[in-house]
Amino acid sequence: MRPAPLTTRQEATINTLTSRIGFEIELLAPAGSDRQTLADAVAARGGGRVHRSFHTDSEPSPVPGVGVFRHLSPAFDVVDGAGSPVVRLVDDITIVSDLAGASTRGHEGWYRVLCDEPRLLRLIERCTDPYAALADVLAPVADLFGTQVELRGGAARVNDAAGATIAVVMPLPAGRERPCEIVTPPITRDHGRRLGELLAPARDLGFTVPAEAAVHLHLDGAPFRRSPAFANLVRLFGHWREPLWAALGTNAACRRLAPLPEELVQLVEREDLSWAELRTAARETGLTKYADVNLTQLVATSPARDTVEVRLLPGALDTSDIVGRAALVERLLLRCLDDTPIPRPDVAAAHDPEEALLALTTAGAGR
Repeated sequence: MRPAPLTTRQEATINTLTSRIGFEIELLAPAGSDRQTLADAVAARGGGRVHRSFHTDSEPSPVPGVGVFRHLSPAFDVVDGAGSPVVRLVDDITIVSDLAGASTRGHEGWYRVLCDEPRLLRLIERCTDPYAALADVLAPVADLFGTQVELRGGAARVNDAAGATIAVVMPLPAGRERPCEIVTPPITRDHGRRLGELLAPARDLGFTVPAEAAVHLHLDGAPFRRSPAFANLVRLFGHWREPLWAALGTNAACRRLAPLPEELVQLVEREDLSWAELRTAARETGLTKYADVNLTQLVATSPARDTVEVRLLPGALDTSDIVGRAALVERLLLRCLDDTPIPRPDVAAAHDPEEALLALTTAGAGR
């Protein structure tokens, strides 16, 4: 899968990124390869090192009475010669279509640790060794609870003294070594060069863009913790959803995208709310991270990651595709910082959504 090519107007913005941005780029390793292969290649090119770690994710549970299983899966952190982070490569469970027909045997030696309680999973991650073998990885957990690791049919389990299951470790499902989400640290300059150093080895190794792929952008959240700026973010992604999808070429097969709650879109038009009141009320509107834009960290009392996450860019493997679209998003978010309310799109936006969005970036009282 490949997104629509950049337009001339988008290409003109390619080298104009100025914000501090973290990128998440979803790729797929070729059959027989995996995300560790890319980690090793990136490290070798830059004289760095690879550290194995765990990545936390969640998925619906097939067990009656258990809504979600949270799990740890193999991740690989690349650092440079000085030990500074270069990139983190993790699984993305939304990538499934391209794995259809994978062999029934999973990747040799790779596994997932499953648990139904997020606090326990954080404790498990803290006390286990990601380099440990499947049969041994839960031994520190068993020690904590004064029990033993039970080995059954290639899996392992730890129960507490009352027999309640704490965690299970199972071989990685077939093909799950191939999804590879590139997670960069925040990039403050030379965005295109930095991304190119990650994407070039991926292309050389035969990585591709999977069917459900997206690119996510993380921008600093602090400037948007004001009522006018937050309201403009909601107006942009609430009222301009269709023009944004058209101009950016959003992948309709991408999972975990959704419009913002209508209650939130209406809420930001109230002028009688302080930022503290607006933030509190926004948390009650059904706001979720799995939307076109993730605003949950802006309204959280203790944000885990202080960013606005824009999630609707299509998957891509070319630096120019990613940076060109990111430049348009950056300009739109800078427009949100102008206190002048973002208007609703007019009829012309349906005919030329990109032109309408570009015009929007130059409008406002301070421009």
